[in-house]
Amino acid sequence: MVPLEKLEQIRQRFQFLEAQMNEGLCGEDIARLSKEYSELKPVIDQIEEYLYILSEIEEAKALLNDPDMRALAEEEIPLLNARLPVIERDLQVALLPKDAADARPAILEIRPGTGGEEAALFAGDLLRMYQRYAEISGWIFEVIEEQQTELGGVKELVAHVKGEGVFARLKYESGVHRVQRVPETESGGRIHTSAATVAVLPEAEDVDIQIDPNDLRIDTMRSSGAGGQHVNTTDSAVRITHLPSGIVVTSSEKSQHRNREIAMQVLKTRLFDMERQRANQERSAVRKAQVGSGDRSERIRTYNFPQGRMSDHRINLTIYKLDQVMQGDLNDLIDALIADDQASLLAELSG
Repeated sequence: MVPLEKLEQIRQRFQFLEAQMNEGLCGEDIARLSKEYSELKPVIDQIEEYLYILSEIEEAKALLNDPDMRALAEEEIPLLNARLPVIERDLQVALLPKDAADARPAILEIRPGTGGEEAALFAGDLLRMYQRYAEISGWIFEVIEEQQTELGGVKELVAHVKGEGVFARLKYESGVHRVQRVPETESGGRIHTSAATVAVLPEAEDVDIQIDPNDLRIDTMRSSGAGGQHVNTTDSAVRITHLPSGIVVTSSEKSQHRNREIAMQVLKTRLFDMERQRANQERSAVRKAQVGSGDRSERIRTYNFPQGRMSDHRINLTIYKLDQVMQGDLNDLIDALIADDQASLLAELSG
């Protein structure tokens, strides 16, 4: 049973926001209120539906005392009682605490793990998978830094992904992705196992991280393209080293000024992620089995090409449509991960 007092407090807050917006505020105030209003609107819709069912049940019970309406009430009450748990669970999900970073853009990083050149080729496959998923989702996928091997694999990839709900959905991709297949580099036809790591970080905002300029070492250097084939004639690439943490960020666009902006944004995002990871670790005693916790050392998924299947080990889900998955068809998988995460939170709150 959801506490009715809590629901009334949320309704009052929503009514206050509505009144404030109708007063014609402008600038930052209206933007802030509009954001909160839009976030609360679906919650209010769930609350109204829940309260409506409760009132219908009470009215039907009252009709039991009316001889003329008793038969109708006896027929209606079981139907309403059957609907109530479903609506109540939907409301509980709507009331779950939100990750404040869910609405943010993300920095996506892909690196080959064990497996040599085959791991780099698989990292390239993952890059294309996420590019297609971003396209399907209507997001903007901007490659910030990419280093390729001579065979077209990926040594390192850093990308900026912008759009609605980017981090909320991509955060479940952080971890070790394992592949089992016959490598293009293998002539004997034997199945090899290799891996690549994926990190998805919520983009930091200026208010999140303040960096002391004295903590930075900024170097300029010549940019190189894929496989080192192309070299710019100007020293436009920028490498920023954050001395206290040892984090090194590189950007190799043609504009040195733009490279500084990009590299600083990635640096802030990585520092922000370090703070989030530290906070998550402090809470881990309470919630050890969090899906999408961002532990990049955890093997989360296996892509088995000979059998055409993809298995997510966190939720014991196996999908036999690997070709579609590699083409960016990730929504069913991510929806299942979100549902499992919500179920864990609900169990935690009820416990």
